[in-house]
Amino acid sequence: MSDATTGPAASFSLGRLVPLYAAQALATGAINVSTILAALVVGNLGFPGLIGLPATLIQVAAALSAGLFGALMLTRGRRLGLGLAFALGAIGAVVGFLGARAGVLPAFLLGAALMGGAQGGYQQARYAVAESVPDERRGTALGALMLMSVFGSLLMTGFSHPIEQAAGRLGTTAEIFGWLVGGGLLGVAALLMVAWRPLRPANGQVAARLGLAQAFALPGVRSTALALATAQGLMVTLMSLTPHRAHEMGMDHAGVAAIISGHILGMFGFGWLTGPLIDRLGVRPGYVGGAALLAAAAFTAPLPGHLWLGMSMFLLGLGWNLVFVSGSKEMARHPAAQGVTDGLGYVAAGTGTLVGGVVIAQAGFPALAYLCAALALLPLLSAWRAPGGAVRTQG
Repeated sequence: MSDATTGPAASFSLGRLVPLYAAQALATGAINVSTILAALVVGNLGFPGLIGLPATLIQVAAALSAGLFGALMLTRGRRLGLGLAFALGAIGAVVGFLGARAGVLPAFLLGAALMGGAQGGYQQARYAVAESVPDERRGTALGALMLMSVFGSLLMTGFSHPIEQAAGRLGTTAEIFGWLVGGGLLGVAALLMVAWRPLRPANGQVAARLGLAQAFALPGVRSTALALATAQGLMVTLMSLTPHRAHEMGMDHAGVAAIISGHILGMFGFGWLTGPLIDRLGVRPGYVGGAALLAAAAFTAPLPGHLWLGMSMFLLGLGWNLVFVSGSKEMARHPAAQGVTDGLGYVAAGTGTLVGGVVIAQAGFPALAYLCAALALLPLLSAWRAPGGAVRTQG
């Protein structure tokens, strides 16, 4: 599965990226029906005090694997690394399903950890997309990749009732059966990587793997990493713990699925707009707008009523989108730092979900939301260090 040796990024054609876009849609569908609802699975298994543990394991495993997958892709190519990542996710999803169905918490958590390890790899597909286009079109290409995730989310939302029915026939819940569905989707994504023929990076060279200090000594990496880690940490923390709050507010499975779909819409549905805007205006407005929306999402989350909860999840997704597209476009310039930076984002997310569960247990959900609102201002520092347009500064 070595990468193709075709021409530079300027020879970009949309058809070459179709397998990546399709795999992104499938991966989003898999996450939508499995890991997002992992807190409900643990709660239903009789461990309410551990509802934040699956998300924490997922993020820790992703953090540990991101650098390894990044190094593998630098030396052996994107296609091999992404194919192995999707395959690992499929295995993890099946293990999680079997563990949850049997009521064996350690087995379910093992499946969650394997899924996290997979995410540390296949989330780097965005860099493969960015490498395939000229720099001035990278935001647009990344936005299109995100738009594909909407289709995966809508597909799973449309199949929510069939999934519930199939789960009933198997004598289990929709949250548990969703792990088996996710395994199938990730398996298909792995097969798509066999059909993909990637381009090499535009400079025709494969960057050497750098140590942590060396990677962060590169101009622009520190400020970009701050924005990406903050957005990822806040988004995953609230995304993972809000469904439990919704469940306590009386929402059924369909209601929880609806607010998650709204969140996914905010994350991915406006990539067609945010990507070209960032290409045109630069990353600084993306950081500022994203920070404002993340803070608004956190302030909205504790308000009473299902409508406010749904609005919060949508704003959370859209704020993450702006910061993530901006940061990913910048980080595409630094292949050796991509895995390390992604790993920091997963560490932030894992820490957030673990601490968030404790904060909710001790002080309630509003306390967590207000803490997240304060942290949402950190991308403003990245905006201050970011290039305002075509001129780059060191960060």
